[in-house]
Amino acid sequence: MRVGLVDDRFIDLEKLNGIIRGIPDVEIVFSTLSAEEAYSFIKREEIDLLIADIEMPNLSGYELADIIHSHALDIEVIFVTGSSGYAVHAFELNVHDYIMKPYPKDRLIKSIERLKEKTRSSEIAGRLYLKQKNDIHIIQKKDIVFIERSGRSTTIHTKSGPIKTYQTLNELEGELRERDFIRSHRSFIINIHYVKNFSLYAKNSYIVSFDGMGETAMITKEKVDFLQNHYF
Repeated sequence: MRVGLVDDRFIDLEKLNGIIRGIPDVEIVFSTLSAEEAYSFIKREEIDLLIADIEMPNLSGYELADIIHSHALDIEVIFVTGSSGYAVHAFELNVHDYIMKPYPKDRLIKSIERLKEKTRSSEIAGRLYLKQKNDIHIIQKKDIVFIERSGRSTTIHTKSGPIKTYQTLNELEGELRERDFIRSHRSFIINIHYVKNFSLYAKNSYIVSFDGMGETAMITKEKVDFLQNHYF
């Protein structure tokens, strides 16, 4: 698990560093006193977990978590803070935990161990089982770029190539309830993390291009508006 730490108080940041270093299979990617610097790290480094104070000058930990949530980044957040006033709003951002200072070392360790268990469970749940006549094909959901329905068959476009199935989009949509996937059009489901751009196709529809893929999908204007308001 790759972790980023941010707290504007040096003594609190050192405490975090000391605790995290003692947890097996956890790597500290960055440790900073500045929320702006933490934001810069988040943009260019891959992390699984951000542990942050809330009340910091200029950019707050709450604002960092809001950026993570609104951009649908795959980063969990633990707040370690002296302020209880943000608790309700924090959980609206779906943060993993809210820990009040001062806290015992075991409180944070147990929270991270719970998160590791949750991650292991989601990795198992993150597979899609495709029925193909007498076979069942298993793929990782995170590898799906988009899904297209044409005639009586469905093509699942993955990073490693297309896979055909006779399951309908309605059936597959029920299996892809993660925030990453949206039904962009009656014939398409897309993974928002691979979207490169939208090109106007007609008055109420756009062509969707994806990173590293020549094939394209369709999205309605209504869904583009929805993405702009809730994701980007």
